[in-house]
Amino acid sequence: MSTMTMQTAPVTPGSLTALWRGARGRTWRLTAAEAVVAFASCLLLPALARGMAVNPMSRLGAVSGLAAIQLRFTLLGIVLIGLLLAARRFRGGRHFDVATRLSCAALAGMASGFVAAGAVVSLLGTPWPMFGLNGDSGRIVEWATTIMHGQANPEPLYPPVPLYSLAVFAKYFHGGNAGYAFKDLEILGAAITGPLAYLCWRMILSPLWSVVVGLVPMMALIDSYKPYSATVLILLLPVLAAFLRAFRRSATRDWRPLLLSGAGLGLLMALLLLTYSGWFVWSALGTFAAVLALFPWRAHGRAGRLRSLAFLGTTTAVFLATAGWYVVVLLQNSGTADTDYGFDAYTDPAFFSMWRTDMPGQVGQWPPPGEIGGVSVFTALLFVALGVALWLGLRRSVVVASVAIFTSAWLMRMYFASQMFSTGQVQLWIRTDNQLLYCGLVFVGLAVWLAVRRWGARLPRRGPAVIGVFCGLLMLLGSMGSAQSDRYMPQKTNTYQILPWVSQTVRMVNGKCPKYAPNGQCSKDGDQSWLNMIYTRPTG
Repeated sequence: MSTMTMQTAPVTPGSLTALWRGARGRTWRLTAAEAVVAFASCLLLPALARGMAVNPMSRLGAVSGLAAIQLRFTLLGIVLIGLLLAARRFRGGRHFDVATRLSCAALAGMASGFVAAGAVVSLLGTPWPMFGLNGDSGRIVEWATTIMHGQANPEPLYPPVPLYSLAVFAKYFHGGNAGYAFKDLEILGAAITGPLAYLCWRMILSPLWSVVVGLVPMMALIDSYKPYSATVLILLLPVLAAFLRAFRRSATRDWRPLLLSGAGLGLLMALLLLTYSGWFVWSALGTFAAVLALFPWRAHGRAGRLRSLAFLGTTTAVFLATAGWYVVVLLQNSGTADTDYGFDAYTDPAFFSMWRTDMPGQVGQWPPPGEIGGVSVFTALLFVALGVALWLGLRRSVVVASVAIFTSAWLMRMYFASQMFSTGQVQLWIRTDNQLLYCGLVFVGLAVWLAVRRWGARLPRRGPAVIGVFCGLLMLLGSMGSAQSDRYMPQKTNTYQILPWVSQTVRMVNGKCPKYAPNGQCSKDGDQSWLNMIYTRPTG
């Protein structure tokens, strides 16, 4: 058989089997196993939490619930540590890499599963989502119910994926009750955040570093009230990093993988946009600047530039084919005024390390006094990490992506904040807190990663190092999961803890009160004392 014949021969089932059994097939099998383990482990803690006999409306019950989740989380973590220790000794550590992959995937699922389990405990005894049918929850349920009845989306500016997925889920699993369905999706949405973040970071980093760089910052943002917003921000950075890396390599890649990767990344970014669009707005300026800076203007010749343009064109075409209609809607409504002056609208705009929302709780001096020229040591650490990441990894795509979207959000934040006096509009600049904080925490992880890559030869042997880091991550993620879960344990306070409190006081569809309603009392809309807690703009 000639060489030409061999190159053009069709792929047979036998050759596909050989490919699957080869080195590339082994990589795909391991990646699939990581995904299965991550998604399965994220459901363990929420499932175990359903049977807890605690009253979340009592602070003692809430603390007991948090401790019970932590106990289960730690025991599962000990099992994973045992797996790593056994794999290191079994057959000379031949399977240690596989054990590390699966253990990291399981830890990623358990981390977000902790927060989801916290939501389960906070809503024990009530079928309603957080906040019942009040505020954003009520509007989302109302819009989804309209869609479920076959009518057009009443709020086309709102991201369509959450609304349509809620409508479908309510129709098939809750007999058309979108309110009850939203509770399930809040818990499920929080649970799958960890596996999704881990898999996105795995496109560019190894398993353990995906947890260090991606999962630790994730735990600062993860949310169980409207989880899709935080999830999109958490996923967007690694997806943009993967896009920039593929773009930088596009000038020398073959046409088929070039076009396939462009199409896949375009589809992924479109799905993220349709799930929540805000972070794209804050990141757009930096992303465009990074693409212009990384384009091979002089390198690789005309053929290389053609390939890079083809990659961009494919990514853009698939992105617009999937989400172009929504982009048009966003552009048509880009001039919509926002005059929502919340608590943080009066805060120093350079302070971003904590967002207090419009239910700030008990606040003294704000921002808190900083130790270094009015800046906290924590914030200083983020900027030191930025410098180290640029020093050691200026040419790495993940560093470029992180710096680009941080800078983009920072500049747009300052622009809109500087216009408040003349326009009287906020334009949501306060919401960039989350994006800036997330990028700052990623800088810390990247700085450690790059330092280890540079001077890692002096560190202990790989096996003990992996096990040691894994143990530290287990304790850190468990502590963060508990803190984020406690954020939504019901209490009648001027914080987000009021949201599940209201859920426990809303009358159920059958006319009865939730199991743990205070004094057995409830009403159609639930406790409305939260109306007096919302921050309002001072007059004068």
